[in-house]
Amino acid sequence: MINIVLFGKPGAGKGTQAEFLKEKYNLTHLSTGDIFRYNIKNDTELGKLAKTYMDKGDLVPDEVTIKMLESEVDNNPHSAGFLFDGFPRTIAQADALDAFLVSKGQQITATVALEANDEILVQRLLERGKTSGRPDDQDEEKIRNRYQEYNEKTAPLMQYYTAQGKFHAVDGIGAIDEVTARLSNVIDNL
Repeated sequence: MINIVLFGKPGAGKGTQAEFLKEKYNLTHLSTGDIFRYNIKNDTELGKLAKTYMDKGDLVPDEVTIKMLESEVDNNPHSAGFLFDGFPRTIAQADALDAFLVSKGQQITATVALEANDEILVQRLLERGKTSGRPDDQDEEKIRNRYQEYNEKTAPLMQYYTAQGKFHAVDGIGAIDEVTARLSNVIDNL
């Protein structure tokens, strides 16, 4: 079983590359963003709660995110592996994910970070915001707040996974197929 954590700031191309990775490696894609949006669209209690944080550009609290993700893993018992997209975002979430996977006889195989310049990413998100309908993609201040959250809470995960020998950085700028080739090279050599 292969379990990959895909990192990157909003707009770095995680969603695009996740589609490739799930197909090539037969992984179940678990995107916390997609799960949150589903719950928001369907006006669930979790969706209402998540929306209050997302509308401010803040991260959804760990306990909500972790319970939701555990449920998704449990709902896919025959998966060949998982692609975690948008989770973990903090050391506490990484510890909780590790503990949960160990309880299932599994572990994280590798983490891959798509790296890109903030200014390029801001422009990507503002462009995406013209068609996505997502308020957090249409306001530069909210976008920059999301990057500050990422830098403060998520970036330390690089050290966490580096200490485990599981962290790999990939240049996320360039043509989609170029980035895909870089990702494949990392995963094929695990």
